[in-house]
Amino acid sequence: MSSLLKEDMVKKLFKPQGHTLCEFIETKSKFKERFYLCTSVAKEEVHISLVKHFRACLDEKYEVIEMWLLKDLVYIDGKEPETDNPHFDMMFDEVCNVEAYSCASKYAFARSLVKLNTLYTKKDIKVINFDSSYIEEGVIWSSNNGDCLVLMRICFYASNLLCLSLCPMP
Repeated sequence: MSSLLKEDMVKKLFKPQGHTLCEFIETKSKFKERFYLCTSVAKEEVHISLVKHFRACLDEKYEVIEMWLLKDLVYIDGKEPETDNPHFDMMFDEVCNVEAYSCASKYAFARSLVKLNTLYTKKDIKVINFDSSYIEEGVIWSSNNGDCLVLMRICFYASNLLCLSLCPMP
C-alpha cells in the first residue's frame, strides 16, 4: 500500500515540481482528508512538506498545504522518549505540532531528517527527546530499515529478560 501511495505522490506531486521524495509518514488529523509529512530534495535543498490527500471524482489528488526548508529547522522534539508517544514538534519560525500514526513512523521521520541534514545542509539541528540509539548513524542498530531493527532490539532485550528470569537465584 505505502509503495503504491509513494509512487502516486511522486508521479502526481513531486516529480512535476522537480523534487525527489525521500520519506513520508501519515499524520493523524481530525479532518476527513488524509495528511502526510514528507521530505524531498530539489536542487540540493531539502523540503519538508505537509501534503493533503483527497479524492476528486475517481482520481487521487495531492496538495501541498505547508512547506518548510530543512535549513530553517531549529529543532525536532520527540516530547517523551520513554513512552510510546507519536507526538513531536518541529521548530521553524514557529512550532509545528505533529501527531504521527505511530511512534515508529515518528522515529523514521526523525532519522530521515538527520540523514538529509548530514547529506545536504550540515547544520546543527537539535534532536531533543528522542532515543539517540534509534536515530544516529553509526550505531549498531541503525540502518535504512530502522523500524525492523527497533523491533529486533526489543526482541533481543525481551529474550535477555526471559533468560534472566529462568536463571536460579543463589
